[in-house]
Amino acid sequence: MARTNPFTFIQQVRAETAKVTWPSRRETLISTIMVLIMVVIAALFFFTVDQIYSWVFDLIFGPAR
Repeated sequence: MARTNPFTFIQQVRAETAKVTWPSRRETLISTIMVLIMVVIAALFFFTVDQIYSWVFDLIFGPAR
């Protein structure tokens, strides 16, 4: 395997980076807000399911303690 000159490597990285389509500030902000909303929804969902399971478990096994 041939080794690449560090200078050539940096040139290749810069050339590839120039080909990338970067999101705008607005797109990044909207995506971030959407992710945060989904995290909150997922957290509420799992909290609710955990509370329901805890309630059912206590209902079934509570008197046996």
